[in-house]
Amino acid sequence: MRATTSPQQMTEVLDAALAAGINHIETAPAYGPAEAFLGEALSARRQRQGPEELVITSKLLPEIGFEDGKTQLLGILQRLGLTRLDNLAVHGLNRPDHLDWALKGAGAELLQWALGEGLVTQVGFSSHGELGIIETALASGRFNFCSLHLHWFDQTRLPLAQSALREGIGVLAISPADKGGRLYAPPEQLRADCDPFEPLELAYRFLLDAGISSLTLGAAQASDLALAYRLRSEQGSWLQDSHRQVLERAWEAGQTRLAATACQQCRACLPCPNEVPIPELLRLRNLDLGHGMSAFAQERYNLIGRAGHWWESVNASACEACGDCLPRCPYDLPIPELLAETHQRLAAAPRRRLWG
Repeated sequence: MRATTSPQQMTEVLDAALAAGINHIETAPAYGPAEAFLGEALSARRQRQGPEELVITSKLLPEIGFEDGKTQLLGILQRLGLTRLDNLAVHGLNRPDHLDWALKGAGAELLQWALGEGLVTQVGFSSHGELGIIETALASGRFNFCSLHLHWFDQTRLPLAQSALREGIGVLAISPADKGGRLYAPPEQLRADCDPFEPLELAYRFLLDAGISSLTLGAAQASDLALAYRLRSEQGSWLQDSHRQVLERAWEAGQTRLAATACQQCRACLPCPNEVPIPELLRLRNLDLGHGMSAFAQERYNLIGRAGHWWESVNASACEACGDCLPRCPYDLPIPELLAETHQRLAAAPRRRLWG
């Protein structure tokens, strides 16, 4: 979704991806001209080198009507130069009404039509939503794959992903480089904690070792795939003892800096009567104070309420210090105080989303 300057840029990224051993390309109409540029790049490669064994995924936003969805899917196939799409995903199964659309409404009819017409091989979804929505979607029997936020610094959904894999449902990790903490440009504190390895390499290795074999890399230029190229021929365990020791050291360094204020992400504090997403906000605080990831934490915090259903809608300023969460926290954290501090540290001028 980031190689959108020109078809030439997309061609360079695609060539670098295939040279690195990548065989799965994911795009979407919502990514501006990316899908059309990818179609041009694929066509040019076919003319130069003949057919290639690639898996192509694209996505459709939820809540579109049946006829509109048919038109949009045919447009995807035309832009990509395909007669059949390997994977069609619901792009952002983030709310209960999205789930109803996909399982019972026009979306269910659309997905069944696409499969019945032989226009797609299998259907899935991506989700930025609550755990319950993801769990229900996975248990529905409707979907063959999913794209989830699975990160070294956010392991909340990892048990769901591993359960899905055991059931034969494919799993893609959404952007462990960017959404996982802007690890393509790590802060010096994190870099020092991870020495002699780069944080991004550890993040990739962590997920691969956990059984997540498809990582969406979000490359904007060929050089963004240098690490994938270097890892392409590795054999054996993704995490050697040296990697595990550094992962543990980096985690312990963060816990030491946070001391007794570290949120352990147990979620026992929920629900909040004001719908404050306490664990997610305190996770950003953990990253800021524990690992020096202030730029990322501030960027994510200031998207709250400005990214529709793609991200949280309530920030820490909504906490009224009612105290409902306090007796539920097994770590006796002063949650209202920590939320107030989080808002003070991270609230700043808003940043524009990549795609509005």
